[in-house]
Order: sequence, then structure tokens, then C-alpha cells
Amino acid sequence: MPIIAVLGTWDTKGEELAFAAGEIRRLGHTALTIDVGTGDPSKFTTDISREAVVGAAGIDLPALLARQDRGECVTAMANAAAALLPQLLKENRIDGVFSLGGGGGTAIATTAMRALPLGFPKLMLSTLAAGNTAHYLGGRDIVMFPSLLDLAGLNRITRRSIRQAAGAIAGMVNQRTEEVGGDRPVIVASMFGNTTKCVTEARAILEAAGYEVLVFHATGAGGKTMEGMIESGMVAGVLDITTTEWADELVGGILTAGPTRLDAAGIAGVPAVVVPGCLDMVNFGEPQTVPAKYASRTFYKHNPQVTLMRTNAEESAELGRILATKVNNYRAPVAVLFPTKGLSVLGEPGQPFHDPTADAALLDGLKATLRADVPLVVRDLPINDPAFAKECAEALLANIRLASAAAIA
Repeated sequence: MPIIAVLGTWDTKGEELAFAAGEIRRLGHTALTIDVGTGDPSKFTTDISREAVVGAAGIDLPALLARQDRGECVTAMANAAAALLPQLLKENRIDGVFSLGGGGGTAIATTAMRALPLGFPKLMLSTLAAGNTAHYLGGRDIVMFPSLLDLAGLNRITRRSIRQAAGAIAGMVNQRTEEVGGDRPVIVASMFGNTTKCVTEARAILEAAGYEVLVFHATGAGGKTMEGMIESGMVAGVLDITTTEWADELVGGILTAGPTRLDAAGIAGVPAVVVPGCLDMVNFGEPQTVPAKYASRTFYKHNPQVTLMRTNAEESAELGRILATKVNNYRAPVAVLFPTKGLSVLGEPGQPFHDPTADAALLDGLKATLRADVPLVVRDLPINDPAFAKECAEALLANIRLASAAAIA
């Protein structure tokens, strides 16, 4: 019988959590109740007490509570829960995790959920689900389910929300099966609309070579999720064709994946190919949302909600240095490929973002910073040329072979 962890602050949300555990049991699953509360002792007895949660992490709970600092308590319990859940998974004691709560409960539970691998069922019923949840999700596949009302007692609305959320996590656990083709090694790739042709062509070559290619949309959240998958150890190779999120991180666009983008392949030691795809653009929202300091710059209206701004030579040079600095930390075989006739569809000759001076500055930044032993392959082609895509795919396959040979040796 599948086991679903019901994790939460049982001191303040015990009634609601107990109702959720009952619904999970009614649906034919086992509920493993876990208390991560830091307030008054709960009147509910849980399978794993708060003392056991923090004890496993070496935290002195009485000393922590004595300081009466709620923020410190929430952080400590979140970190302790993040250590506990992977251990429970390793021991085959959980098949999914469910939680509910407000601000503190959501912070604790989602921190713990982010420590679990991609594909493991995770559901958070939260009062915060209707807002910006990026910092709670952190690039992980956590389902955020809106509670509609504050979770302050059981009533006709909260009962319905909890029942539906319990049904959702039960369904997720029931459907947690291996997909057909799951035995193929995995390659992850980054893509934007402006690099779709390149990634599609390269993907076909890699799939013909026996790999399963997972494509991530480089929209900030996509890059974070891809980094998380690389860190998980599930990945045999990285085809990072679309590194555009670094342009948003540097210049202040809305689709940044944060300063750790491009770190995971180095940390995990995964073979890679890196391309400065779409580093010729920064993403903003509607035209009125673009900062006034950029008024004189070159723009392209991608759609009514997205305004693209062309990176200039100064920004491009810095992006080249950043890309090289990240790649310099890679331990597995890696190559950087550079298409001089356009880093995107919009950057090709005759298109709005065609700027050879800015592209040359980016290439100079790369050359000046990149490790001498990392191949920098410069091709007089646009990024979406089939020949460039083929070279990217073949370079990655070569790097994977090199890594395999080194591992055997």
C-alpha cells in the first residue's frame, strides 16, 4: 500500500492535517504523519514527532524554542525536514508527500519538498498558491494547490479543498510508474522559440543515437528545473544551446534563472556543449514595464505581453566572460560553439537584432576568459542552420564518449 507523508505544523493546522490524513487513508493509501510545528505542543500524536525531525538534524529543539525567534524556528525546521524526507525516501518509507499551511507552513514544507528528486509526487495546499510561487518551487515539480480560504478550521470550503488536494496526491502516487523508453540515457537541452530549429535538429540526431532528450524552455523556471535535473544525477549529457537566461540575470529582465544557472553541469561532472543562444535579447513585459533607462535601446515586440531588448556590446562582452567563467568550472568534457551569423532568429542578417559589433564583443569576452583546454568552435553560420545544429549534437556525443572512456580508464 503506497505511503504518503502528511507533513505540517500540527500545532496550528492539526485539525486540517488530520482531516487530510483521513482522506488519504479513505482513498486506500497509508498516511505517515510528520510534525514540523514549532509552537505549543500539538494535541495530535504523529508518527514522526517534531523532536524526531530536528533530532535527526542535530538541532537542540528546547534551545531553539527558548530563543522565541519564529523566523529562526521556521528556517531550522525547514532544513531539518529537508534532511528527513530524502532519508525516508531512501528507506522506501514514502511514495509521496502532502502538506498544507500558510506562510510558515508553506516555507517549511516546500523547502523539504525541494530536497526530493524530480518525478517524486509532491503537493502543497497553500494560502499562497495564487501569488508568485517561484521561490517556493525553486525549479522543482511541486504542485501548489490554492486553499481559497485561510486554513483556519474546517468548513464547507476548506473540507472541499483538502479533499481535492488529497485526491490529487493520491492520483499522483498511483500514476508514478516508469515510462516506456525509460531505460534510455537522458540528455537535457535548453530552448527558446528563437532556437527551436537548432534544438529540434540536434534532438533528432541525439535520439537516433539512442538518447532520450528532455527539452526545457529557457524562461527562468525552465532553466532552474533543468539545473535541478542535472544535479539529480539522472543526466548523461547537457545540450545548453539557449543560455539566454543569463542576459536577463545581468541586465534585469524578467526571465532570469538566477546566478547559479550553468553551475549544475560543473558540479555534477556531466559532459556538455554550451552555446550563447539568445544572449542577444533580454525579456521584459509589456512596453510600459521596460525601465526608462533603456528608452534609447533597440526593441522587438514579441507579443503583447513580452518586449525583447537587444543586448549592447558592453553587456555582451560581460556575458561572454560570465559564460566562460561558468564553463571553466566544468570537470567533464565540454565544448563551446559560437555561431557568428546570429545567436537567434532575430539576430540573423537583416533581422532587428542583427548587431555584429555586439556579437563580436561577446566572442571576445569568451576568448579572453575561457580555459585554454576548452574547445571554442566558431562557425560562420546562424544558430538555426542545420549544419550548426548537427555540429552541436556531434560535439556532445563526442564529449559523452570521452567521459565514458575516462571513467573506464
